[in-house]
Amino acid sequence: MSGSKLKLAVLISGRGSNLQALIDAAADPAFPAEIALVLSNVEGAYGLERARLAGIPTATIPHKGMGGGEAGRRAHEALIDARLREAGAELICLAGYMRLLTPFLVDGWHDRMINIHPALLPSYKGLHTHERALEDGVRLHGCTVHYVRTEMDAGPIIVQAAVPVLSGDTPDSLAARVLTAEHKAYPLAVRLIADGRTRVEGMVVHIEQRPGDEAGLLMSPSP
Repeated sequence: MSGSKLKLAVLISGRGSNLQALIDAAADPAFPAEIALVLSNVEGAYGLERARLAGIPTATIPHKGMGGGEAGRRAHEALIDARLREAGAELICLAGYMRLLTPFLVDGWHDRMINIHPALLPSYKGLHTHERALEDGVRLHGCTVHYVRTEMDAGPIIVQAAVPVLSGDTPDSLAARVLTAEHKAYPLAVRLIADGRTRVEGMVVHIEQRPGDEAGLLMSPSP
């Protein structure tokens, strides 16, 4: 691993499809970040196997057996925090990590922890985003990569990717289209951060524009 690259730790709870997108991006020598650790709170999560196949160090820190309430969460997160720092992580990527984090971990990694959410925030925070978008009849749906704050799905937005909502879409078909967008948006967000192109002011992320960056028009249905 090159010392000049930003070191990532990816936290997962499941199959790790967004982890795989990051693994694939980091396989390019020109990508400015590398994955130093994949950590899961679930033993046997398939994302751990993805990491092992890529030769990436893994760790499992189960939350079960840590006790209930705030004390149990804090004890669990203290173990996670120690492992992240041991790995030399500089940016934490939540990729399907299905635990609400306490201020201990969120504030300890302020502006150094990002998450991907399957909706265009600030709309559709929480779960069942695709079902809710279809019920509301929106024409555009998508995903958001954002910095993590203690309020769920409420941090400063780094990257958003929009997809059309098509006539006859089901939650599954819409979810599949959004997931394809997620796999492009997450590596882009990491690249922007690793290249030093992001600056957070309050709830706004300012992105340094460079030649070749284009602003276009996205419409659904297309004209």
